[in-house]
Amino acid sequence: MVTNITNFGRSGLSDWLVQRVSAIILALYTLFIVGYLLFHPGLDYAAWSGLFAQTWMRIFSLLAFVSLSAHAWVGLWTVTTDYLKPTGIRIATQTVIILAIFVFLVWGIQVLWGA
Repeated sequence: MVTNITNFGRSGLSDWLVQRVSAIILALYTLFIVGYLLFHPGLDYAAWSGLFAQTWMRIFSLLAFVSLSAHAWVGLWTVTTDYLKPTGIRIATQTVIILAIFVFLVWGIQVLWGA
């Protein structure tokens, strides 16, 4: 049996919803980027930079970054709670995972917003 020590009061329904909503956002972002690349065959740095200079694209990208982070956390939390039975090892692994996700999210925001 898995203990609720790392659950922080979440329910299976909320995890399921986070996974599905984040997957939809990531799919839309991927389709947009692929479509943009297909419809702009002579893409250069100026056009690419111009796209990401627009506020709506930065917000869309930020939403994708947050979605990727949430999707990764729920997925990895599920895997670690299913397969890492010793509580200490599971908590240590989940701590490393959440710190890595946080660092990647902050780094992505800095790259995106030029901070």
